[in-house]
Amino acid sequence: MSGSIPFYQKHHRHYDRGYRSRETESAISQYQQNSSSYSSRSSKSTQGIRAATYTALDEGGISPLPKRAKPTYLAMDKENQIIGYVVPIFRGSREFESGLSDTEEARAKESAGYLARRDLFTSGVKLERTEHKSRRTVMRESAERISLSKRIHENEEYHKRLNEDSLMHTPEFVIKPRSHTVWEKQCVRLHCTITGWPEPRVVWYKNNVSIDPMAHPGKYKLESSYNVHSLEINRCDFDDTAQYRVSAMNSKGENAAYASVVVKRFKGELDEYLPTPRQQSRRFGCEVPCLEYGVTFETHIVEKFGVAFGREGETLSFGCNVIIYPSLQRFQPEIEWYRDDKLLVPSKWMQTHWSGDRATLTLTHLNKEDEGLYTLRVITKSGFETHSAYVFVRDCDGEVAGAPGAPLDVQCQEANKDYVIVTWKQPAVDGGSPILGYFVDRCEVGTTHWAQCNDTPVKFARFPVTGLVEGRSYTFRVRAVNKAGMSHPSRVSEPVAAMDPADRARKGTSAPWTGQIIVTEEEPVEGVVPGRPCDLSVIEATKNYVVLSWKPPGEKGHEGVMYYVEKCVSGTDSWQRVNTEIPVKSPRFALFDLAEGKSYCFRVRCCNSAGVGEPSEPTEATTVGDKLDIPSAPGRVVPTRNTDTSVVVSWEASRDAKELVGYYIETSVAGSNAWEPCNNKPVKGTRFICHGLTTGETYVFRVRAVNAAGISDFSQESEAIEVKAAIGGGIPHGVCLESVGIGVALTQHSSCGVGRHVASHSSAGAPLTRLANGIERAEGGGQVGHPPTLNEGKQCKRGNVGPPEPTNKQEPEIAKPAENCSAESCTPDCIETEPETGSADNRKCSLNSSVEPEKAEEHGRGRRGSASPAPPYGITVLESVRDSMVLAWKQPTFIGGADITGYFIDYREVIGGVPGKWHEANIKSISERAYRVSDLKENMLYQFQVRAANMAGVGIPSQPSEVFRCEEWTIAVPGPPHDLQIQEVRKDALVLLWKPPVYQGRDAVNGYYVDIKETDADFEMWRGVNEKATDKKYMKIKDLKEGESYVFRVRAQNKAGVGKASETTEPVKAVTKPGTSEIVVEVDDDGVISLNFQCSELTPDSKFIWSKNYEEMSDSDRMTLETKGNKSKAIFKTPSEEDLGIYSCVVTHTDGVSASYTITEEGLKDLLKISHEHKFPIIPLKSELAVELLEKGRVRFWLHAEKMSANGKVEYVFNDNMISQGEKYKMNFDKNTGIIEMFMETLSKDDEGTFTFQLQDGKATNQSSLVLIGDVFKQLQKESEFQRKEWHRKQGPHFVEYLSYEVTPECCVRLKCKVGNMKKDSVALWYKDGREIKVNEKLDFSEGVLTLEIAQISKKDAGVYEVVVKDDRGKDTSTLNLTDQGFKDLMNQVFSVIANSSTPLKIQSTEEGIRLYTFVSYYNDELHVTWHHKDAAIAFTDRIKSGVVGEQLWLQISEPTEKDKGKYAIEFFDGKGGLRRTVELAGQAFDDAFAEFQRLKSAAIAERNRARVAGGLPDVVTIQEGKALNLTCNISGDPVPEVTWLKNEREMVSDDHYILKFESGKFASFTITSVNTSDSGKYSILVKNKYGTESGDFTVSVFMPDEEKVSSSQTKKK
Repeated sequence: MSGSIPFYQKHHRHYDRGYRSRETESAISQYQQNSSSYSSRSSKSTQGIRAATYTALDEGGISPLPKRAKPTYLAMDKENQIIGYVVPIFRGSREFESGLSDTEEARAKESAGYLARRDLFTSGVKLERTEHKSRRTVMRESAERISLSKRIHENEEYHKRLNEDSLMHTPEFVIKPRSHTVWEKQCVRLHCTITGWPEPRVVWYKNNVSIDPMAHPGKYKLESSYNVHSLEINRCDFDDTAQYRVSAMNSKGENAAYASVVVKRFKGELDEYLPTPRQQSRRFGCEVPCLEYGVTFETHIVEKFGVAFGREGETLSFGCNVIIYPSLQRFQPEIEWYRDDKLLVPSKWMQTHWSGDRATLTLTHLNKEDEGLYTLRVITKSGFETHSAYVFVRDCDGEVAGAPGAPLDVQCQEANKDYVIVTWKQPAVDGGSPILGYFVDRCEVGTTHWAQCNDTPVKFARFPVTGLVEGRSYTFRVRAVNKAGMSHPSRVSEPVAAMDPADRARKGTSAPWTGQIIVTEEEPVEGVVPGRPCDLSVIEATKNYVVLSWKPPGEKGHEGVMYYVEKCVSGTDSWQRVNTEIPVKSPRFALFDLAEGKSYCFRVRCCNSAGVGEPSEPTEATTVGDKLDIPSAPGRVVPTRNTDTSVVVSWEASRDAKELVGYYIETSVAGSNAWEPCNNKPVKGTRFICHGLTTGETYVFRVRAVNAAGISDFSQESEAIEVKAAIGGGIPHGVCLESVGIGVALTQHSSCGVGRHVASHSSAGAPLTRLANGIERAEGGGQVGHPPTLNEGKQCKRGNVGPPEPTNKQEPEIAKPAENCSAESCTPDCIETEPETGSADNRKCSLNSSVEPEKAEEHGRGRRGSASPAPPYGITVLESVRDSMVLAWKQPTFIGGADITGYFIDYREVIGGVPGKWHEANIKSISERAYRVSDLKENMLYQFQVRAANMAGVGIPSQPSEVFRCEEWTIAVPGPPHDLQIQEVRKDALVLLWKPPVYQGRDAVNGYYVDIKETDADFEMWRGVNEKATDKKYMKIKDLKEGESYVFRVRAQNKAGVGKASETTEPVKAVTKPGTSEIVVEVDDDGVISLNFQCSELTPDSKFIWSKNYEEMSDSDRMTLETKGNKSKAIFKTPSEEDLGIYSCVVTHTDGVSASYTITEEGLKDLLKISHEHKFPIIPLKSELAVELLEKGRVRFWLHAEKMSANGKVEYVFNDNMISQGEKYKMNFDKNTGIIEMFMETLSKDDEGTFTFQLQDGKATNQSSLVLIGDVFKQLQKESEFQRKEWHRKQGPHFVEYLSYEVTPECCVRLKCKVGNMKKDSVALWYKDGREIKVNEKLDFSEGVLTLEIAQISKKDAGVYEVVVKDDRGKDTSTLNLTDQGFKDLMNQVFSVIANSSTPLKIQSTEEGIRLYTFVSYYNDELHVTWHHKDAAIAFTDRIKSGVVGEQLWLQISEPTEKDKGKYAIEFFDGKGGLRRTVELAGQAFDDAFAEFQRLKSAAIAERNRARVAGGLPDVVTIQEGKALNLTCNISGDPVPEVTWLKNEREMVSDDHYILKFESGKFASFTITSVNTSDSGKYSILVKNKYGTESGDFTVSVFMPDEEKVSSSQTKKK
């Protein structure tokens, strides 16, 4: 009977093979323990106990019950045909309560009783004779006891094997757990009794979450003993109030019972005036909740996790430290983790941990499903704090190179009794070749066997899996495949049970469930034929399958129903049953193997044991084909800077995309075309941050969309962008630009007089980090402490408003953003200027107080030798909001002989054209030429003036600026760039630098345009330098005309367009000044690489300022800067690819002395090579140590060095041992040529190792080694031995070229070989399969070529061919194997020649249809040819046939239709790529061929049906006068032809003399009743119908009887 148990149940972890044996052993052990405990008591008590034991055994007996026959239920239709089966009703018996049959249980009880009695007796004797009992007796009794237990065990095993199946049944609850209500801190115990075979696995759940005692030490205690299972909960609290479920499961099914636990709190413990405490989460094992009355918590998340990268299969752990103030003992915050805004719960894939001050999340086995944005939320009574970062999961290495990545997110939908739909998402990585499709695998829960569900790969990311066993649970996985191979399988899906959805909803969520559905026993009722299914519809249709859905009938009786599905081609009434063998149980069904493009209708019938019901209403006609299209490619991709290692990529969504899953983003280093995925999990938005990029590298991006139908084409590549941190933070009120490192920053004025330094950024909410000197700087990371944010307490409303304009005509003209302003600009006539206030003196004090004390003396000297600077000029507005404006100005033309240390800004209101008093905008000087003046009034007019300061003092103010209105700028395009600078002026080129606009517009700036014009040219002469926007903030402008003066300006652009141009630069003349020097690269003797720049115009205050990519740099880990006199040097420490870029040097306090040098990748390689040569001088080698074989297998080691001096020497080393000239080694060193040689006659096993030639010539050294070990040495040794044998072989006749074959253009196979060293006595013999072949031709060794031709090769020519050449000097043999694969390769070459000889496909019309044909030079029956139509193989039918006639291969299309249009091809298979001939049967070609076919068809029909005279008429009839003449002929034609008789070309009429008849449409008769001489003449019959006319002629000659005699006598005389 054991053979009937499925294999997966035998090895199931819940299937206990030793169940009954352990039950018996447990009973025996119990009795033995009882007996040993009684041994210390008196004999009287022992006897009482023994009597009680006997009574218990007697009462415990179970009488056997008669066995019932197992009924079989079959479903039959009205004709008594078996159509299916009905689930048999389970009938229980008392055997299943204990797991033993009646006889087996009685035997076990009897054995146990015997052991108990014997033990009790032995215990009584011990009291009297303990001292006399020997060790031998104890050992004998123990051995007997063990022997008896073994026999009982073997007997029970034997009986169990005899009747194994009858014991198996689903778990049953004999006693169910009951609900409890307890007080807090009390313990509660839930217990139940469960029976079942195999022994069930019991799992306890709390609110449908399995209970793990190890995760909560001391909290839960699980016990199982003798089918009694219990759960004990220690020290209950409020969190233990829940519904508890105990689930028992084995291979026969699952059962569950429920109990509730309610924990109540004693009210006297709390102050009744306090509010109700908030419930705390026990997610991380908090034992006692903390009360939070009257406490306000401050939560800080520190040591935050950042963006993380992992690989599939790895374990990743990350977390944050959490500081909560005030710190309360036993306080537990709620810790929640989210991924992509979805709350995470602990599982086998994800674990959470809370240590009291740190929250950690561990992903135990990374899959691409784990990729996403992870968020930690810490919740207290006072609120919550969050932190988020992205986790990227990359594909693991494939088992096959080029294989695609694994699919992801496998889910099961619409699960039913025997059917489920599996969905997944396509991987981002296809391995370099398109994915051909996907394979879906399933695995039954409890087993490890995976079965493939589809035979051919499916391209749609959704597949219906049928054929599931009702009541069993399954998991699924998906694998992708391309031409390179198969991917790793995806993460398995969640288990899903094959059961009715109504049953699943009734059972609720439970643990993974397997087994069979238990049908309770009911009274048999009379069967009812089920009614019609309703609401039948096609819910999904692809070119691979169609899914039907319907609702069960209302009339279906008391038993379940099953279904038959039928189909028919649309337009016909021929219904065909699809599932002919077994009906389906689910109201879902997937149909495969439907013809793509055809239309079908479907209907469903119900059936049960009573019969098959009427069919449902058929569906509408459904055409087989994909209804979901692959999405279109996304639109324009725009990258923007984010951080030093990330870029924000945005794109336009795919148009008209249906059921869009998301997008994949890929990136590539510009120019490399090596694309890498940025995300391995589709993102649904149109904006994504790509992390993990290299700082300073330039990247391009592209995007493609994904849905279930597939992956779209790639979008257009984005513009290249350099990975570089964006300018952080928004622009706060009263901010001025100043240079900080590589970015642009702003200094904000505050009422306390302390500047705030904030990095410029398009966002207005970047946090700030306080610096030690009181200056605040925006950073891209998180915030520390409680820093203020930009635009605190203020919001900017942006509408579709253009640049500011004057509000009325009486007011002064208001300047537009960044309007031009020069140093000579005067105050408008309508504005009165006021004398200066004492602000300059105050600022001087402020300036002086800011100077460091140790530099005061130096400053004083500077003042004595310097003057205050001239006023700045060109004041413009870079940005304007409601209450602040950003100003910019140009540096004074004269700085006073000392560096400018700062600027001071004043502003005044202009009301009604009357200016007010000047007010100070900043107390502390600012170093940059841009500043935000805050605390202004909206829509108010203002004027500004700027003063410059140096060590000599504060200069005079600039001319008042134009009048500007303080109002919100809402234009979409960015503002003007500012601070344009010119460097490296040469006669034909210069470098222009600028800073980005403060006002970004609606979107971030993504490029710049540079304009140029001659200084004296008109405004219309502005022209662009670059056609494509540059993302850099510098540009080298070339092709200038020497001596010409130019001005420049810059415009910024964003998504909205190009903004306003910057202020123009000062005129600059394109000349190379005398004494101009360039940066020179040097490599010293120690190999140190440096950049050197010398200035001849140096002044005492001049400084060398070095920049990389025009961003100032100082001493760093990469370079060291040294300046001595008028020379400066930038020394590279460890040159590498990180040092690539443009290096420039500017000398201050000169007339623009500057230069630059670009280090490219190739240039760096050359420099590193030179550096290495200087560090380590070597003897150059023309060639490294090599080995070659000479004649007779001699081995030559040689090396070619450059010419060496007479002092040069060489040492020969083998395996670190010096070797010298001797019998084994022969050395030669030619110092003139530099060739070093060593010879060996043979190679032995001891010669395996490393050979080294060490060269030395003075200081220079070099060496070259050759490793000959392993396979390399064996190959060389083998080749040496082979060469030695070859030398001996070639002493006699031998093969110069061994036997091979070639195929001639005539498809004749020619075997050939080339021989050498032949003489007249030499002979050559051919063999096939050991038998000699007689060659007709005489052997000719003059050319040394032997040939054997095989014409019209076939399978019989397969075999092993051999040629032997020999004479008295020896012999040589050459063999060619033309069997199996060798013969296949030969035939493939023959087929290739045949294919190449084929003529182009031609079209020929016939009366049957259209014929396509080609000719080959020779046809072989083994040739494999495939005809294709529209790139699909043609399935031949009676209408479409193919064949071969001679050397013509043809395809006949009978009665062609419009569907036969398209591209046809014939493909010849040659084992490789094959050859395809194509012809386009469409358009005019099809029309011409079809017209010719119609013509030929009509002509054939006409020829076949035209009127004909079939025969029967003679040419001449000679008849005697008076006789009767009767002639008959056959007539054919359709329609029946008209018959006309003619005599001498005149129509005849039937009368008594001429009787003309036409009978049955076939027979025409001609009768002359009595012939006379007048009847002589020419007669004709004319037949005619619509297809043609035909005539038959005969001549009638009438003679007299006498004439006949005369003529006969004359004939005799002759």
